[in-house]
Amino acid sequence: MSFADPSPSGQPPPRIGPLLRALRVRRGYSQLALALHTGVSQRHLSCLETGKAQPSQAMLLALMDALGVPLAERNQALMAAGFAPHYPRSDWGAQALLQVRDALRRLLKAHEPAPAMLLDAQWNLLETNAAVPALMRLIGFVPGQATPGEPLNLLDLLLRPDGLQRWLIDAPRVAQAVRQRAEAEAPFNPALAARLQAMPSARHRTAATLAVTPRPHSPVLLLQLQSGAGVLSFMSAYTTLGSPMDVTLDSLRIDHLLPADASTREALERSHSIVRGFGLLCFQ
Repeated sequence: MSFADPSPSGQPPPRIGPLLRALRVRRGYSQLALALHTGVSQRHLSCLETGKAQPSQAMLLALMDALGVPLAERNQALMAAGFAPHYPRSDWGAQALLQVRDALRRLLKAHEPAPAMLLDAQWNLLETNAAVPALMRLIGFVPGQATPGEPLNLLDLLLRPDGLQRWLIDAPRVAQAVRQRAEAEAPFNPALAARLQAMPSARHRTAATLAVTPRPHSPVLLLQLQSGAGVLSFMSAYTTLGSPMDVTLDSLRIDHLLPADASTREALERSHSIVRGFGLLCFQ
């Protein structure tokens, strides 16, 4: 476990005033709205953003909490203001996270025979339930790795031409929806932003592709895959921890694929029974 949370670029942390303003604007708050929400005067908030005043640690944490800032960014803001990082960052395999790992593994298992994946902030697959390899077997896909030695990455699987695009129905539409979701997470996640920029599709985007809405006949965007058992249709949902106090846990989520029709449920049940003995798959 470490409290060190250096600037991802290796550069000194930014000044706290401009950083506070950037976080406020990103969350869509006016100075007045944030002042009313936190009990800090608008004048004082303005002085904090222009550098005429410095926040206390308690005030800075209160502002970060009001803005819903992720824990890693809170550490960055604290360092920018001259304070030590407040939230630890533990390795996923650390003993301190044993209870959380066990709980999340039970949740993955409980979702079978439907697929579920545990992802980190970069969309790396940390673990999956046994239904994920069952699904891959069903469609005939053997996942590779974009970079040897690195964990499998869901963005690579969905956005790279050597991933799942061959099996995806309406692949451009799905890829754009996935990219939009990742881009919403990227402004303060340089590693994720760099991965997105390196994707082949980043060079072929137009303004016309920016607006993706569900098809009129479906209230959600369906993920549909061609398989030997026919078309498999899924809705997506995700689970996060409610009150994480560790940077690693704050970035975790479980992506659940929910069967959208009876034929998909039946195909998953048949395929899952074949690979049930594999159990949970760990990628780190």
